[in-house]
Amino acid sequence: MSGDYRPIFELRRGRIVESIHFGAAAVVNSSGRLLAWYGGPRVVTFLRSSSKPLQALPFIERGGDNIFHLTSKETAIICGSHAGTDEHVAVIQGIQAKVGVQESDLLCGVHPAYHVPTAEAMRARGEVPTPNRHNCSGKHTGMLAHARMRGLPIADYINPEHPIQQTILETIAEMCGISKSRVEIGIDGCSAPNFAMPLYNAALGFARLCDPRGLSVERTAACRRITSAMMAHPDMVGGPGSFDTRLMESCSGRIISKGGAEGYLAMGIMAGALGADSPGIGIVLKIADGDLSIRRPSGETYNRVRPAVALELLRQLDAISEKELAALAEYGPVRPVTNWRKLVVGESRPTFQLEREENPA
Repeated sequence: MSGDYRPIFELRRGRIVESIHFGAAAVVNSSGRLLAWYGGPRVVTFLRSSSKPLQALPFIERGGDNIFHLTSKETAIICGSHAGTDEHVAVIQGIQAKVGVQESDLLCGVHPAYHVPTAEAMRARGEVPTPNRHNCSGKHTGMLAHARMRGLPIADYINPEHPIQQTILETIAEMCGISKSRVEIGIDGCSAPNFAMPLYNAALGFARLCDPRGLSVERTAACRRITSAMMAHPDMVGGPGSFDTRLMESCSGRIISKGGAEGYLAMGIMAGALGADSPGIGIVLKIADGDLSIRRPSGETYNRVRPAVALELLRQLDAISEKELAALAEYGPVRPVTNWRKLVVGESRPTFQLEREENPA
């Protein structure tokens, strides 16, 4: 384990390194070649919410979006971790009306809206959060739709033995090039099953999602509908201030991004984005300490490590332009550290260099 995670990001105060975060990353193309890595590319960890686009895949592959006449925006929110704005809730309600399920059918639990202005407005009017405000309500509504489509029970749709969850597991294992028996199952914060596997395999899954050539006709079409929806509606994948949303907005049509809890983040570079014949590329990273959220004076929270490391990964891979990096400068890679008087007292920055194949075929 000690070799799996290496120093990846530091915070300096003056000339002294005050804090060090450890992490690992893997970069894989759609044919399965490990292009670059840092730390242990085979370290096993949970994808958490980064798995959502892959969890949606079997529903879309079976034509669920067409059967229920879902819009691209509705498909995107099924793949996302939304901020609980009124618009997000309206989109979720629209899906539920089409599918014939209710908010009370959701088993994701309840938490306050992530979007601070929305949460404050709700408190002002005495409105308490309900399951549709949960960041995973899109995923759960998609699972309910999947069960409805197949005529399966919905009361226990999150049971790992439920046919829906078994289909999701099978699909993710196939996309990630790993046997089902090697995927460790855990229960996510929203009570649905989640999946642990090597970073390499998760990156392969995202590479294939972005470059499904060679997969079945149905799966190829489903992958393209998912990535197109995410890139067309990045506000449904995250929301105001979300790194996933801002990255996809800035790198329009080339990159998908889906973060997860406990320091996980997955990105996919679309086939052809780096040249006419370039393959799809999957990039995953894990911050060992979980990259816990920091609260701003405004009440909003942010992660200081993952976005900066993600941007540095893209920079080292020549997958992002200087103009795009400038547009995302609030996230890094290098950022000033300021105090409560807004004086610059140090800086935070990634500290890694990707390792690469010396002679890739």
